[in-house]
Amino acid sequence: MAGTDRLRQITEAVRQAGRLGVAELAELTGASEMTIRRDLEALAAQGVLERYRGGARSLLLRGDEPPFAMRVHDGLETKRRIAAEAARLIADGESVVVDSGTTCLEVAHALKGRRLTVMPLSLHAANALTDAPQLTLLVPGGRPRQGELALTGPLTLASLAALRFDTAVIGCCGLDAVNGLTAYDLDDAAVKRAAIASARRVIAVTEGSKFSHTALAFVTPASALHSVVTDEHAPEDQIEALSATGVTVRQV
Repeated sequence: MAGTDRLRQITEAVRQAGRLGVAELAELTGASEMTIRRDLEALAAQGVLERYRGGARSLLLRGDEPPFAMRVHDGLETKRRIAAEAARLIADGESVVVDSGTTCLEVAHALKGRRLTVMPLSLHAANALTDAPQLTLLVPGGRPRQGELALTGPLTLASLAALRFDTAVIGCCGLDAVNGLTAYDLDDAAVKRAAIASARRVIAVTEGSKFSHTALAFVTPASALHSVVTDEHAPEDQIEALSATGVTVRQV
């Protein structure tokens, strides 16, 4: 099992159980106890769990999102295909606001060679665009969330309120035709709403696994989206339900 996959499995197992021992995790993953101890130290450094002698206890609630460092490599090729398709929907000369999150980070990479004006809503994406030769980069104010480096707070909201974009590219933690687009974090949800309000068109980018999932913070109804770009694993019933609201769904 690859290291990133093992870390994800450990995180989820400890979160579900509350606490687990090293021997239990070694049996679950097929890794040695020495490897599990190293993994637990790495996860403890990320704030995912707390070590105790012989095991670890979770610091994540069941509704919490896994850390950025774990998600950024998860399904990377799928995220890149989604990002490439979203980039094809954007014409040269447009002004674009790009949300935070790992899929939106790939969208930022996909836009690097384009003649666009782009405001990224995370420092990860801003850093990815700093050396783009034709692109005009706008950086909002705000407070970066630890690890995620998503910009939030009054300065971010004020930056978005001051501008009008052709397109907003929005990520999500959950997307459902009935419950709409949702996020784990309340501050993040407020920024997403402000980005949507500032744009003429909204493109949501998400892996198929996030369909039919509803996170804590409501962002917008599905009918507010113009397009959704996802992968082939998106549930057919959700695609049909979204299409019925007038949303164009593109699968890659």
